[in-house]
Amino acid sequence: MTESTPAPPSPPVVRPFTVTVSDAEIEDLKQRLARTRWPDPETVPDWSQGVRLESAKSLIDYWEREYDWRRFEAELNRFPQFLTEIDGLDIHFIHVRSRNPNAMPLVLTHGWPGSIVELLKLIGPLTDPVAFGGHAEDSFDVVVPSLPGFGFSQKPTGTGWNVSRVAGAWAELMKRLGYENWAAQGGDWGAVVTSALAAMRPEGLLGIHLNTQYAFPAQIPESLSPEERYAVETLARYTGDLGGSNHLQGTKPETVGIALADSPAGQAAWIYEKFQSKTDNDGLAEDALSTDDMLDVISLHWFTNSAASSGRIYWENKSASFAGPELTLPVAVTVFPRDIPRLPRSWIEDTYTNLIHYGEAGKGGHFAAFEQPGILVGEIRAGLRSLRS
Repeated sequence: MTESTPAPPSPPVVRPFTVTVSDAEIEDLKQRLARTRWPDPETVPDWSQGVRLESAKSLIDYWEREYDWRRFEAELNRFPQFLTEIDGLDIHFIHVRSRNPNAMPLVLTHGWPGSIVELLKLIGPLTDPVAFGGHAEDSFDVVVPSLPGFGFSQKPTGTGWNVSRVAGAWAELMKRLGYENWAAQGGDWGAVVTSALAAMRPEGLLGIHLNTQYAFPAQIPESLSPEERYAVETLARYTGDLGGSNHLQGTKPETVGIALADSPAGQAAWIYEKFQSKTDNDGLAEDALSTDDMLDVISLHWFTNSAASSGRIYWENKSASFAGPELTLPVAVTVFPRDIPRLPRSWIEDTYTNLIHYGEAGKGGHFAAFEQPGILVGEIRAGLRSLRS
């Protein structure tokens, strides 16, 4: 009788992950930055034609000469990171458990162009509130996945990764991590995914918090209050003058990806303009975000070569609108004053029929987690507190 060879053990479902960028990749970036071919300056005295040449040159010079990727790489690697295959794709995520055994599990979803970088400053205060001036009973276990095609998550090789499919993957992720009851939070595309989760109502999802609200009425009324008119005007600005990158990524993401994959200066300008136009600033993105913060985001996109794959979220969800689904699951919201568009409370209450918290922040724009992490942490704690009982 021949003795059979035992089958090799199956790889673990959840595998540890460490960020590693080679010295050669960093040197290649610096050489490309040094060889940037610049266009002529803009012909206007403002940002109406896009990123101002002087501002772009300053950002690129700092990226080449002073920015320290190794500092940020070490910061990322201080968090427990993992990969797990869901629906045919390796999903990258950070998972930090609170020392409080009664912590509420919470999945945080980023948007574009922020990536997981925009959420890192939330993790400490949410998992260890006492160390940040809070109360132990507000503790969360935090899960921060990278959207498919973003960062260190695998890039889809086929179509179909719309927000509903992502939401289904997130529900599987939370189940795989052993959580029976949990909550979800997001802004920008993260809010779209989180809203899709709430509409799906997977087993165990208790409720959600949104700092971007998709609550426009399907038909805009003819008679509008001042707050409703402001919402309509800011939506027109969002889809008009500020909608260049959204339109191109929604229609030609591969063209954008080819243009940016070979030019770090192009990648930087593409993202820098979005931060300038949608943060709560006094004229420059640097009023709201540090140069290092912005370059952490830009560098992550560059080193993972994800300009095309991340931009496809717009292409995959071309039918998405700011009307959004009517949600009956518990919903908490926080409105930030310089968000674009900014919705009135009346429309939010009409769409989220089980509104458990409504907050208005004193400052902050579209990228709330990145701009005002302290305010957002407080709002998440307050907004989801009633779900703990």
